[in-house]
Amino acid sequence: MKTAVLVFPGSNCDHDAYHALKHVVGLDAEFVWHKQSSLEGFDAVVIPGGFTYGDYLRTGAMAKLSPVMDAVRRFADGGGPVIGICNGFQILLEAGLLPGAMIVNDSLRFICDYVHLKAETSRTPFTKSVAPGSVLRIPVAHYQGNYYADAPTLSTLESNGQVVFRYCDPTGSVTAESNPNGSAGNIAGICNGKGNVLGMMPHPERCAEAEMGSADGRRLFDSMAAWLKEGGR
Repeated sequence: MKTAVLVFPGSNCDHDAYHALKHVVGLDAEFVWHKQSSLEGFDAVVIPGGFTYGDYLRTGAMAKLSPVMDAVRRFADGGGPVIGICNGFQILLEAGLLPGAMIVNDSLRFICDYVHLKAETSRTPFTKSVAPGSVLRIPVAHYQGNYYADAPTLSTLESNGQVVFRYCDPTGSVTAESNPNGSAGNIAGICNGKGNVLGMMPHPERCAEAEMGSADGRRLFDSMAAWLKEGGR
């Protein structure tokens, strides 16, 4: 099983993702430059965090135009698992692979801290092994992580079970105080209708080992590996 870790100008979490996948989980992993136009031979795709193109225009707005994103779209349309983390989530939104948009945090400040997430569904490859209601401790690091969508879109996400993670307190209660950036509905991660494309602002690749203060992030990659091992079921 081989995972593609996409690399854009300004990506800075690509090596963290590569390390978590290859050296912690034990999957084969390979960096894929954003100008490549094919993802043939890969079983999963990770779009890592960072500041693609410096975020000078709008987060993810330039990266969505890279040739590799057409390959990501074909890969996702074929049912392949794709995870976009932080800037990767913003790129998926800009590319239209996930609905909604990301705006500046309510505080107007960059946030870098551990948060708690409540898992809402196990329908994605990345949460297949994470029981709904589980509380994960995973760090965030962003300035534009305030998830926004209009009321009909939010209603669709809720009714279709596409909200994957919500910010919560350590007990799993979803409260205004536990929402670090003002995201609608405390949303920290969503998936597409099929469930194979996940976007999330927290960084699971930064907490895949206990030495990092939490190993909860590894659960997502282990889940993806199990999903692939079972033939994508």
